[in-house]
Amino acid sequence: MSLVEVENLSVAFGPKRVVEGVSFTLDRGETLALVGESGSGKSLTALSILQLLPPGGSNPTGRILLDGQSMIGAPERSLRQARGGKAGMIFQEPMTSLNPLHRIGRQVAEAISLHRPLSGPALRAAAIAALARAGFADAESRLEAFPHQLSGGQRQRVMIAMALANEPALLIADEPTTALDVSIQGQILAELAALKQAHGLALLLISHDLRIVRRYADKLCVMKDGAVVEAGRVADVFAAPAHPYTRMLLDAVPKGAPAPLPPDASEVLRAENIKVYFPIRRGLLRRQVGAVKAVDGVSLTLREGETLGLVGESGSGKTTIGLACLRLAPVDGKIIVAGQDIAQLNGRDLRRLRAKMQMVFQDPYGSLSPRMTVGDIVAEGLTVHAPGLTKPERDTKVAAQLEEVGLPGDSALRYPHEFSGGQRQRISIARALILAPRFVVLDEPTSALDMSVQAQIVELLRDLQRRHGFGYLFISHDLKVVRALSHRVAVLRQGKIVESGRSEQIFDHPTQEYTRSLMQAAFALDS
Repeated sequence: MSLVEVENLSVAFGPKRVVEGVSFTLDRGETLALVGESGSGKSLTALSILQLLPPGGSNPTGRILLDGQSMIGAPERSLRQARGGKAGMIFQEPMTSLNPLHRIGRQVAEAISLHRPLSGPALRAAAIAALARAGFADAESRLEAFPHQLSGGQRQRVMIAMALANEPALLIADEPTTALDVSIQGQILAELAALKQAHGLALLLISHDLRIVRRYADKLCVMKDGAVVEAGRVADVFAAPAHPYTRMLLDAVPKGAPAPLPPDASEVLRAENIKVYFPIRRGLLRRQVGAVKAVDGVSLTLREGETLGLVGESGSGKTTIGLACLRLAPVDGKIIVAGQDIAQLNGRDLRRLRAKMQMVFQDPYGSLSPRMTVGDIVAEGLTVHAPGLTKPERDTKVAAQLEEVGLPGDSALRYPHEFSGGQRQRISIARALILAPRFVVLDEPTSALDMSVQAQIVELLRDLQRRHGFGYLFISHDLKVVRALSHRVAVLRQGKIVESGRSEQIFDHPTQEYTRSLMQAAFALDS
């Protein structure tokens, strides 16, 4: 008997079927990958196994067995035992899955104590071991951290620690490495492979990265519009894909290079010796006992029409540099924008320059207000920086900006939840660019997107840069996307730049061992 048996599974939201007729089996020690574009039904299929469908979803029909137990219609007590005990799950969005009010140690310990009778020092030790297993070298020091104090990759590792804490028979991993840098990504995938080998762990892997699927999965199901259009052994499907949709997915990778930079391009950003330190507090009175040097003496420049890629492991300071260059983090040093040192500005003078510098955040789900229409979201900056515009003039600008990023003008009347992940990222780009900034910080703008949409967003960003001369500070752990978009690359480690130069120089002839290790980890999946 297989550990997981799914037969003719269907899920509907109202009259609309979003999963229809899905069938597969998964054995112990085996990895099955569900692949397909956003909205294809991958995550809903996986959520159905543990009966975790979101509100509005009808009870799934069909048959689901987990270790011989029927899951559809199972009593709540049996489902609670299965969730975290028989099956662990790594959710796609760690920031929305972790409680922002509780420290990391408490949340990991809670996942353990629900299924194992541990308390006190034994529970603390188990929590530390779980975090260490997920890749935290300083696991004990992270117990007191809140989720917002960790990078996106670190938050994902916390989710992985919680899912594996009770050594489940099945691990459902929904984009488990999306937010991870390439080296940690390799470590996590290797750890999952080792667990599968040593303990007979079954892995249901949902991923948009077909390189990961090719290397780590045994079988795959290709999903489109809620149905499985192709299934089989990974080697067979990759060697001879039968369905046109599968062939499209395999061909969808970011390609090309940025437009050549004019030699007389003006400087839009200069950062000199910037430092961002966060205090470490301990004890009952929370006295400062040290500092985390998130950014430690970094200098960089950015010109009009240029993209500077920032790469490095999670926690290396990439996002903090982006926030510092926008004065969204406390910073020491010089940051020159439009001839002014914004590190020394406050109040009205700083607000006046905000229109010249914008940011596209990593998570399009969390950065768009669910209570505002798309039109109001995109127009919000205009109400602050162009208060003289009438409402019809604002509406016209919003419609034009939405169309420029590839969305119909009538999208302004809809809400963020009505759009796919790629469309939400286009909305975030429209919101940033409607003020015609001089430079834009792009913080992992493609990390949560499937490969075909990644390629579309990269081409969109290049086209907008060609037409408007935006300078991009591009933060990413996906080195293929960095190579396709960046003129120059700066490699960060522990808050410092260890190597920088032209993109082709860094990728083809890195001089630092750390850079070489990043390149090896990034492109190992292609071999």
